[in-house]
Amino acid sequence: MTALDLQQDVSLLTAALIDINSVSDQETAIADAVEQALRALDYFEVTRDGDSIVARTTAGHPERVILAGHLDTVPLPGTEGARGTVPSSWDGTPGEGVLHGRGAVDMKGGVAVQLALAAAIGRGELVPQRDVTFVFYDHEEVEASKSGLGRLVKHHPDLLAGDFAILLEPTNGVVEGGCNGTSRFEVTTRGVAAHSARAWMGENAIHAVAPVLTRLAAYQPRTVEVDGLDYRESLNAVLIHGGTAGNVIPDRCVVEINYRFAPDKTADDAELHVKQLMEGFDVVRTDAAPGARPGLNHPAAASFVAAVGGEPKPKYGWTDVARFSELGIPAVNFGPGDALLAHKDDERVDAQAVRTCLEALTAWLSD
Repeated sequence: MTALDLQQDVSLLTAALIDINSVSDQETAIADAVEQALRALDYFEVTRDGDSIVARTTAGHPERVILAGHLDTVPLPGTEGARGTVPSSWDGTPGEGVLHGRGAVDMKGGVAVQLALAAAIGRGELVPQRDVTFVFYDHEEVEASKSGLGRLVKHHPDLLAGDFAILLEPTNGVVEGGCNGTSRFEVTTRGVAAHSARAWMGENAIHAVAPVLTRLAAYQPRTVEVDGLDYRESLNAVLIHGGTAGNVIPDRCVVEINYRFAPDKTADDAELHVKQLMEGFDVVRTDAAPGARPGLNHPAAASFVAAVGGEPKPKYGWTDVARFSELGIPAVNFGPGDALLAHKDDERVDAQAVRTCLEALTAWLSD
């Protein structure tokens, strides 16, 4: 088992976390390392459920804050020589330069900050004025049904009680309120199979999806203001499946669509919108996760924004702030790294960005 040194610089801890490959479905090794490190502090109540870990302080403060982050990453890049992979590598001096590797941005920098804060609390170097719950969970980068955080909600809802939650997703050190919702749909066309030499005997299901693609290409996504923040929507074809062989007219074709919708809508509202756009076609929703309104008017959120500074922004991508919102807990995104670099072949984070995030949270927790 890899032993994590929580006393080293937080950027070096980020590199150590990257070096533990944790593509979704392969989180056990990193979960083992995180659990071992937290239990060694001998300060927290630690609970493990599958590859998710919850560590809680019990000082009896009137307010409890949740700091959450996921342990998994998207698959390693397939491009030869790509630096956003495992193990990590540095531009410049380790701990001072730019750190490359899968998860550098999304979101092992944030997880390193969580662990560094936990270590400081456990050693008595940081005495927070709020009780703190640290949540580390698996399966964020895949379908919602596998979510480790969703599993914790079902199995241990009491452990997720709190007044305010911070998800350490990459935000370039700026508070991002709420998030867009996301839903997936399959649009299916059907035809009649035939030998391609006698195509007139069949009906081509792939050709039949042309109007679907035309409608999507012509679609103008909206920008929606929600509680003072502007959320940009998007609606796109992301996958297409059809055909059985090079000499067969296809009798079935499926276009998969992803709709990122503003948090003024429910998942059902989003489904209705897509079905109206795709009127005349067979449309089935295959996955959906609601968005979250910003919630920045909540006192705890307002105090956090005031403490870390900057102008809050909307979160365009879906994050688990939506799950906390469903629990009635106001939540924001705040973490190191540029979200535009997440999942890229050159995923990277500046060492100072991780330290700055740690410093901001340390100051707020001790205030």
